[in-house]
Amino acid sequence: MITGHVGEYHRPRCKLCAVSESDEESPEELVMFTRTLGRSGLEVSALGLGTWAIGGPFLNPQGQPTGWGQVDDAESMRAIHRALDLGVTFWDTADVYGTGHSEKLLGLALGGRRRHVVIATKFGRTFEDGSRQFTGVDASPLAIVRACEASLRRLNTDVIDLYQLHLGDYDPARAVEVRETLEDLVCAGKIRYYGWSTDDPERARIFAAGEHCTAVQFRLNLFERNEAMLALCREHNLAAIIRGPLGRGLLTGKFTPASRLPADDVRHTWDFASGEQSAQIARLEQLRAALTRNGHSLAQAALGWLWAVSAFTIPIPGFKTVAQVEDNAGALDYGPLSERQVAEIEALLAG
Repeated sequence: MITGHVGEYHRPRCKLCAVSESDEESPEELVMFTRTLGRSGLEVSALGLGTWAIGGPFLNPQGQPTGWGQVDDAESMRAIHRALDLGVTFWDTADVYGTGHSEKLLGLALGGRRRHVVIATKFGRTFEDGSRQFTGVDASPLAIVRACEASLRRLNTDVIDLYQLHLGDYDPARAVEVRETLEDLVCAGKIRYYGWSTDDPERARIFAAGEHCTAVQFRLNLFERNEAMLALCREHNLAAIIRGPLGRGLLTGKFTPASRLPADDVRHTWDFASGEQSAQIARLEQLRAALTRNGHSLAQAALGWLWAVSAFTIPIPGFKTVAQVEDNAGALDYGPLSERQVAEIEALLAG
């Protein structure tokens, strides 16, 4: 269901020539494509960036890879600084990414520019800081308070703008207790707003009843749909924070049937030669001409599609390099795809 291009869209000047940190013009003075973060009233860049990948390798309790392979912290820092220069003001992370490493890196990179950005992080998984393995889950009130204090320290900030429950299948019967704890953290000045990272609209609806709930995070992209969650965001005026907007890299066009991923990458079991990933590569090739006709890269078009289908979407693609940041941020120059382009894409997908 296409809901049109509701919301603020201004075609910005070319941000690939944007000012650096040393220039006089500050990030908020750039003419940007922005969206409002749900009921909070906070204005953010319509594109956020997710920092799961730059946390580096880590393992789940079963010893399986949960990160995105090896990273170069110096390149990650350069990429964050470049994104700031390009006008990205919304950053999504989680305490468990790299078991604290992602939050520390983001806090260090933001430095004196913290006041220009909105930071979202998540809680719910247990780990020893820097251990590179998380051990379980805990969303009890005491665990939430402890996790919040730890994230504040790692992010080097006095307040978290958006604090999100990271357990998508958490027991709905206990979700009200979590919501009440988060309201207490708002009252204490530790967080400003909260949300739930879940693909289940009935779970998200429990949080939506809270006064300071302003967002829900869920998976959505050209190949993976969730109209029920989009409808919930419209109903409750919640920001739709979109994870997996590029299909974990598949929609960038960088994979071929010969591609292989390393053992420390969460996607290492993907089979590009046959099965689901192979079929998606073939589907993407069928869409390539329609997606790139107006000069978009594949990634930029996939992000533009997300902006076109709802006025509430804020995609948060991940990154490891400056080049990836520049490609993703370049989508802000194009804005939402046109209704005609979306209709063409949908017709090709239905064919």
